[in-house]
Amino acid sequence: MSEKAIQMLREQQSKVKERSAQWMVAEQLIDICRNEPVSAELIAQDLENASMSIVEAEKKIKAFADKHKTGSFACVTPAEAENILREFYGLPKLGEQAKPQGAVVLNFEDFLR
Repeated sequence: MSEKAIQMLREQQSKVKERSAQWMVAEQLIDICRNEPVSAELIAQDLENASMSIVEAEKKIKAFADKHKTGSFACVTPAEAENILREFYGLPKLGEQAKPQGAVVLNFEDFLR
């Protein structure tokens, strides 16, 4: 599923200017997909819907930047952008990754008793 999500992101990315804010959103989502197969599956499902495109996701980041503007300067840290993207796409918070369906969790301490 990760490859499908990445392919979908690359396709959307090809339609925006290279290194634009929308292009960077795709890059950040690609990184998430590579590291989190469960999140990749959610992203792939969402990208089927035009209202969940990288362009729409970038609008959420821009709104956050505009809200936290200092004078004429606005900035969003990578961590803030990732949190916004995780919320927009309904992804688990960093460090709270959902387990893939059917995953078995073993606690080796149980075998030592």
